[in-house]
Amino acid sequence: MSYVDEVIAQVVEKNPAEPEFHQAVKEVLESLRPVVEQNEELYRREAILERIVNPERQIKFRVPWVDDKGQVQVNTGYRVQFNSAIGPYKGGLRLHPSVNLGIIKFLGFEQIFKNSLTGLPIGGGKGGSDFDPKGKSDREVMAFCQSFMTELYKYIGADTDVPAGDIGTGAREIGYMFGQYKRIKGVYEGVLTGKGLSYGGSLARTEATGYGLLYFVAEMLKTNGKDLKGKTVAVSGAGNVAIYAIQKAQQLGAKPVTCSDSTGWIYDPEGIDVALLKEVKEVKRARLSEYAAARKSAEYHEKKDSNDHGVWNIKCDVALPCATQNELNLDDAKALVANGCFAVAEGANMPTTPDATEYLQKNGILFAPGKASNAGGVATSALEMSQNSERLSWTFEEVDGKLKGIMENIFHNLDDAAKRYGHEGDYVVGANIAGFEKVVNAMLAQGVC
Repeated sequence: MSYVDEVIAQVVEKNPAEPEFHQAVKEVLESLRPVVEQNEELYRREAILERIVNPERQIKFRVPWVDDKGQVQVNTGYRVQFNSAIGPYKGGLRLHPSVNLGIIKFLGFEQIFKNSLTGLPIGGGKGGSDFDPKGKSDREVMAFCQSFMTELYKYIGADTDVPAGDIGTGAREIGYMFGQYKRIKGVYEGVLTGKGLSYGGSLARTEATGYGLLYFVAEMLKTNGKDLKGKTVAVSGAGNVAIYAIQKAQQLGAKPVTCSDSTGWIYDPEGIDVALLKEVKEVKRARLSEYAAARKSAEYHEKKDSNDHGVWNIKCDVALPCATQNELNLDDAKALVANGCFAVAEGANMPTTPDATEYLQKNGILFAPGKASNAGGVATSALEMSQNSERLSWTFEEVDGKLKGIMENIFHNLDDAAKRYGHEGDYVVGANIAGFEKVVNAMLAQGVC
């Protein structure tokens, strides 16, 4: 049995009932075979793979809080600090009922390579809770966030671990958490990113993941002799990433025609009205049915079940899954290929199932994995850290310009890595190798730790 196969088997055996984590490890290690085979003796001796798939630290804690009826509620909090070889742990806090240790580990493991790809000095981590902010009052959300931070503060810091937002954790939640950290520690430091502009946040952070996705796609298409201008784009999701991916796609001359939320999806052949979408999702926090009610050209489709991803049946040139993990399956991939789609770029974390990814690649689709194409969010979080350290604020144009450069460099670094190891055009292999090489070099330089 090869070294890669041995470690994959160990992960499955030692981490039972964590399918998302198994999937992430297998996907990464399988694509690292060319590098591992060239360095197998060294990597075995130094237990590189065993060390990279085991978190440096994982923290699990209870989060008691009182709801508006005076009832005490108890949630579970997590922080997985995966790898600090190239910098302090960096990764979001996900607040969603589906959160469990396996999902946090999958996200934290992916974060190691994503953060490495940015070229910035940030390690990999992730955290969150099974708390659902939907339907909660501001006071209930504050009660949860303060209780959550009362435990988490012991393990984080500006030079140790800098969490950020994620699904369910927006500016409101970050604000409450930051306030509680400051209150307990008595220090004012850049311990969280995604902060409000009045207390250390960065311009362009809100737009960063969606904008970065499109900067990456534009560079990928350009390198392959194609142009985004005039192309039809299908997008899933209606959160932060999807909204700003749609906005930037329009700015670059493309026509995004779909978006989706947990209850249904929109097809708007005239192109998504970004201002209306923002009004519905960011201001009213309403369902997409309200978008369709306000716009005659839009069709609203109720989701039949959780596996109904109708946006992928719409004819498009470029597909951008921006919702959640494993949302684009094999049938969806077949529909995209049949309809003439030539590029798929992940805006969410691992939104494409392994068999769908394989099918897309075998059919000549340009496929960009999330650890590369959605790295704009964490890259801009790291830029926020830099501004906090300098006690300065950069202009939107400065941050956006740096983001564009980072995303273009990520593409060329992974394109180069894929070519060096005989896998030209395979951007999954290229992204994993490019991210892995930097982390491993740092791990080897720092000894056994």
